[in-house]
Amino acid sequence: MKITQQKAERHVLAVTVDNEAGILARIAGLFSARGYNIESLTVADISADHALSRITIVTSGPPAVIDQIIAQLDRLVPVHSVIDLTETGAHVERELALVKVAGTGEKRIEALRMADVFRAKVVDTTLTSFVFEITGTSDKVDSFIALMRECGLVEVGRTGVVAIGRGSEGG
Repeated sequence: MKITQQKAERHVLAVTVDNEAGILARIAGLFSARGYNIESLTVADISADHALSRITIVTSGPPAVIDQIIAQLDRLVPVHSVIDLTETGAHVERELALVKVAGTGEKRIEALRMADVFRAKVVDTTLTSFVFEITGTSDKVDSFIALMRECGLVEVGRTGVVAIGRGSEGG
């Protein structure tokens, strides 16, 4: 019997749920109980009456595992829908990060130059530090942070991925 190992793929899942206490813990528990990793997790209220929330989860696994995750999420009572944005086609992903960099002289000038190239905005400044705001794909944010390590990176805060399908259809 030959066992073939499937390659792990990155997937972005959009989960619409009732906005109620404990649902995030139940979803996180579903992942941890089965040994699945959550690479990114964001949650926000999406309805005018505050009845619904959207949870965006980035996870990786072979196709069979992703299918299993989706099926298990779909079975949870407060879950209204689970959409695999990776499978449904074109979608837009963004992440926001606040990046604190400390330095003087040439390091300070270089940090400002790099921020300009990446279109990062200065949202706070002192004589010895900057806080930059950068928005983009996770790869862009990762690259900016890596470059800022050379310029005096102090601290990073990231939102996690938010994503939405392209086109006129809702999800």
